[in-house]
Parts: sequence; structure tokens; C-alpha cells
Amino acid sequence: MRILAVTNLFPNPLQPRRGTFNLQQFRALAASHDVRVIAPISWTWEYFVSQTESMPQGRRVVRDGMTVDHPHYLYTPKIFRGMYGHFFLRSIRASFHAAVEAMRPDVVLGCWAYPDGWAAARLAREAGLPIAIKVHGSDLLTAGAGSPRERGAAEALCAADAVVAVSADLAARAAALGVPSERIHLIRNGIDTDRFRAGDRDEARTALGIEGQEPIVLFVGNLIPVKGPDLFLQAFARLVQCRPRIRCVLVGHGPMESSLRRMAADLGIEEQVRFAGSRPHEELPLWYRAAHCLIVPSRSEGVPNVLLEATACGTPWVATRVGGVLEVAPTSMTVPPEDPAALAGVMNELLVPGRVTPPSLRLPTDSWSASAERLGSLLASIVERHSSERRRTA
Repeated sequence: MRILAVTNLFPNPLQPRRGTFNLQQFRALAASHDVRVIAPISWTWEYFVSQTESMPQGRRVVRDGMTVDHPHYLYTPKIFRGMYGHFFLRSIRASFHAAVEAMRPDVVLGCWAYPDGWAAARLAREAGLPIAIKVHGSDLLTAGAGSPRERGAAEALCAADAVVAVSADLAARAAALGVPSERIHLIRNGIDTDRFRAGDRDEARTALGIEGQEPIVLFVGNLIPVKGPDLFLQAFARLVQCRPRIRCVLVGHGPMESSLRRMAADLGIEEQVRFAGSRPHEELPLWYRAAHCLIVPSRSEGVPNVLLEATACGTPWVATRVGGVLEVAPTSMTVPPEDPAALAGVMNELLVPGRVTPPSLRLPTDSWSASAERLGSLLASIVERHSSERRRTA
């Protein structure tokens, strides 16, 4: 099967660790299918944020056997948001037509409801191709009710032949937007089960250059409001009051980093806080093993892969009860959102020697190969259905 994927959530030369979950799933898909990717890059990032890396000639790379095109995503920042679908469509149209001409795809897969999925659905229909759209979390969960973004997401999902949700909560959100239930499919993300596994804490610390034996509490994620790194620092500051010999590490990068550094100074914890920056995905198992616990203080989530990865590494964790977290996490390992005091309380319990048992999830964690196999089967089914409909109307 020939699959053309469209998403802004995919690594590129300027953002090598962006959307690694899509990279892993697409890579697993490419083991059995021909996969090509269109992953546009925001012009604001390219011209105002990225200062060192440059794009290859033709804005095309080959990664893990997949041809990946990186057109500019041209749009008006923070204004005319209701037009973002049209901006995205115009930005990728030439790349889309070139890919259709070159590979003759059987199906289009859009990842992220709006504007990505909206534009992919329009272009797929123009090309006479079936379309599936995968929703991840914030694309539905943080779209304001009645906003242009929500209306665009609803239009895209209702036009798709299939909607792929990574959690039951997202599946319910898609249904609430009017998508028929028979077109909504729950396919959870996987993890790299070969890489994420339990290991020795001291060896992990040595590999990372971490000195001393003080307990470490860990945050892994983009430094953006929806991920709650500010709540993490507020909770850590409370924890320090009863456990002064402790450190925290934030693994990730984002626009909040400067304000978080100021917050750490204002809270008097800057000496105990380390900003490790964005790290290669293959390095994350070492960070999980080195930590005494992982904190996931998100304000919105699908099903956070960091929980699955930390569990596979044997790292205790606590997460906020948002989105699809409770689908996989026992209630005892969650706290209400926006509650640093509750986070600090559970963190303190996790650090009591001898009190922590290995973390467990409500559901088993699949490999990326298993997740991709289910996604491939779904795509094959809509290709067959689309072909049957065309034969009937011919």
C-alpha cells in the first residue's frame, strides 16, 4: 500500500526532535508499506527562531527509507486563525501534487485535525483519494467551543473516511463534533519496547554525567503551557520545603524556558533545577532510569507517551487527571489538574524509601510495530471500501 502522510508534527532539519511519535509510527508502517511524508515547517520558526541549521536543497530529505518534503507553512501569526486551513492548504498544495504524481498513493493520512487534517482532506478529495485523520490530543482538547479551530476540526473529521483517536476520550470528542461512531477507530500509540526497559539507576546517572546521589524528579516534554512545567516547578518548590536534598530536571525545550528560569529564581530553587534542553529520543531511557519519579502535570493530554515509556523503564510517576490519562493510569497515581500541592504530596510519597512499587498501567503497552499494524489494517480497509464504491459507480 502507498501511504501519503501530511502533518506538521514530524522531525525536520530545524526541529530534529519534533513529533518523534509520528516518526516512530511511520517508520513502523514503512516496514510493510511505501510511506511518503509532507511535513511543512512554520515560516516563523524558520526565520525567527532557528539560527544555526539550514534546509537541504529542494527542502527534501530521505529518512528511514521515507521521502519527506518540508515546504514552508506560510500564515499570519495570531490573526485570521479561521483562515489557517486555507493557508496550510496553499502551503502544501505543490508538494502534495508532486507526491501524488510521483508515488500514486492509495490513501492519505492527515495527523492533527486542523489545519493539517482539514487541508489534507480537501486535497485528497480533489485527487479522488480516501483520507484518514489521526487526532492526538490538543488538536481537539484545547480548541475553544465554537472557535474557528473547532469548526475547522469538525469539518475535517466529518469529511474523513476514518478518524483515528489515540485515546477513548479523544474518540468521544470526535463523536461530539458529529463524526459517525462507525468511522471512529481507537488505535493507541506504542513505544520502542527494545529501547525502553528497566535498567540500573547508577549506570544511567554515570552515562548522563550526573554526580551525587540526591533524588531526582523528572519532567519530560515541551516547555509550553499545556504541558504544565510551571505547575511542576511550583510543586517542586513545595517538596523542597520538606526534602531540601533533592533535585529536578526538565528535559525539553520551548517558549516558556525563560519564564521558567525566572520562576525558579523567584521560588528560590534555581540551584536545584536543571534545564537539560531537548534531548535525542534514544537518550530518554537513561533519564527515566536516572530519576526517582516522573511528573506529568499537563493541563490537557491524549494519552501521554512519557507515561508508557517511564512505566517500561520501571520509573514511578504521577500525572494529572486530564484527557485520556485515566484510561491507562490507576486513580492512585493521578491528581487533579492545576493542583501543585497535590502533586507535591504524591511526589513526597514516591520518594519514601521502600514505599514505591513498580508502576503499572490499566492497559498493556504495545510496540510501535503493533500500533502501526493496526493503523495499516484500517487504512487498507478504507482503500478497499473506496475502490468498491468507485467500481459500483463506474
